[in-house]
Amino acid sequence: MMAPPPERKKSNPLHLDWGLLLIVGVLIAFGLMMVYSTTFDWSYREFDSPTTIFFRQVKSLGLGLVVMLALARIDYHWWKILAIPALGFTLLALIAVLVIGSQTFGAQRGLLNGSYQPSEAAKLVTIIYLGVWLTSKGDKIKDITYGLIPYGVVVGVLAGFVFLQPDISATLTLVLVGGTMFFLAGADLLQIALATVVSGLAGYAIVMSSTTARGRITEYLAGLSNITETSWHVQQAIIAFINGGVFGRGLGESHQKFQALPTPHTDSVFAVVGEELGLIGCLAVIALFAFLIWRGAKVAANAKDELGAIMAAGITTWLAFEAIINIGVMVAALPFAGNALPFVSYGGSSLVVALAGVGLLLSISRHDPDASIPRKTRAAFDYSRWDRRPRVSSTRRRE
Repeated sequence: MMAPPPERKKSNPLHLDWGLLLIVGVLIAFGLMMVYSTTFDWSYREFDSPTTIFFRQVKSLGLGLVVMLALARIDYHWWKILAIPALGFTLLALIAVLVIGSQTFGAQRGLLNGSYQPSEAAKLVTIIYLGVWLTSKGDKIKDITYGLIPYGVVVGVLAGFVFLQPDISATLTLVLVGGTMFFLAGADLLQIALATVVSGLAGYAIVMSSTTARGRITEYLAGLSNITETSWHVQQAIIAFINGGVFGRGLGESHQKFQALPTPHTDSVFAVVGEELGLIGCLAVIALFAFLIWRGAKVAANAKDELGAIMAAGITTWLAFEAIINIGVMVAALPFAGNALPFVSYGGSSLVVALAGVGLLLSISRHDPDASIPRKTRAAFDYSRWDRRPRVSSTRRRE
């Protein structure tokens, strides 16, 4: 008899999610293009070179890719050990930025001459810590003393330090992502309702205590009936979209970025996309983020255990909230917030942390196709409270 043919090499030997990598790669390439388009004039006036600021973003990209690949190679279960030290370091950095941080636009958010913003890292660290903590509690999470109260303390402390900078947009993101993960982990409806009420009251207190937040809400409400009464920033963004029309003025041809549009390289980059690439370009960016969210949701659904599912869901909702808020603000659908557009806006801390999140998603998606690892539930949250099924599936039934 003939010897059996040698086993063919697996088509995906690294077990990476190449679809996720492709989407992120396209977003990064597009982001670099928009960073150059929105910074070459500023860079020339500031440094007598049109590429100085662009190459800063390229350096941040290099660091981010290294971090992404490192986290993709590390088994995400190591975060069960590293979550508490990471949380402690982040809290120290958030305190340090209030004491010795550098000020930009009236906010004290950066360390190391503004090159490191702890509030950006706090978003990912919160997701990691909550993922580890929520899955370790199991059914105890439905007990208020084990679930809602400790959750509220962790998220409240982190969000409080971020709010003191002040960074209202990052505070909002932390609360939204934390609440989503708490729900997905299996908290009962009573705790969800209590968390919603408490978050709403805290949000109201923030708005009332912050002149900036109160002004933004007032401008937003006025703009719903008359767009000319909304904030100057949003008005200039709307003008950019109108100027762009369907097909845009052409790459690099935006007029608003040279005139009245504030921060065209960060918060307002989507408005520049609308003016230069038109409605078609805006829809393409939205489609890329939709594919990114779909891919992240698929990683969460296919995760081999509950820890991977909750962490993947947290990262996906974080990136989704960032994109939705940034785009929603620019089209006057949401009150003004300073969220960056992930992978597209200029900013080293934002880009590196977003790529770190992608690296963690890649780590969760990596698995041995021949291994069968039982998982508590195929869903990202516990359905047992609805249909009275057991939380942990029975191995005897599976056999």
